[in-house]
Order: sequence, then C-alpha cells, then structure tokens
Amino acid sequence: AKHRIVIPCLGHFKEEYEKVSKLYMNNKIRTTKYTLLNFLPRNLFEQFHRVANLYFLFLVVLNWVPLVEAFQKEITMLPLIAVLTIIAVKDGLEDYSKYKMDKQINNLLTKVYSR
Repeated sequence: AKHRIVIPCLGHFKEEYEKVSKLYMNNKIRTTKYTLLNFLPRNLFEQFHRVANLYFLFLVVLNWVPLVEAFQKEITMLPLIAVLTIIAVKDGLEDYSKYKMDKQINNLLTKVYSR
C-alpha cells in the first residue's frame, strides 16, 4: 500500500515540503469551466453544438452568397450575434460566481490532526 507523507509548510521544513509536494496533486476545488484565455473559443465551441445556433449560422453564411441573398447581410447576422452574446454573458456570470465560491471554499481554515 502507498503511504502519503504530510509535511507542514513551515520554516525549516520548507525545502522538504517543496520536494515532496511536487509528487502529488493539490486538493483545491475548481468547478469553473473557463479561464480568461479560453473563455471565448470554448464558449463559442459549446454554443455551436446547439442545432439552433448552427441553423442561424447556416442562414448567415447562405446570405453571403450573392445568388441566394434574401436580406441584407448585416440583418441576418443580428439574431445570431444577439443570442451568442446573451448566452456568453450568462455563462460568464455563472462561471464567475462559481470562481468566487471556489475561492471562498479553498480559503477556509481547516483543522489538521497532529499527534
């Protein structure tokens, strides 16, 4: 059986702690889906998995073909951009509230048993 060694991150144990802690994952809770760098691409990727968004994207692309153009190009893009923006804002706010809750939970004081 594997045993895990817990070393306090205090003064003279600091070097030993840094050496041993690299072997294990941290136990921070992370329930967020996005980071600042991946929010836009990941959110768009998830939104275009919805059939309705793909349908509106198809209409936008189709309207850029001169033979099939039914409306002005900009007008067909408005519903898609509005829906994508509203959903992105909603997802961003939800993820930010998850981030704040994770930060609060990860910063709670805990009791550590020591003989």
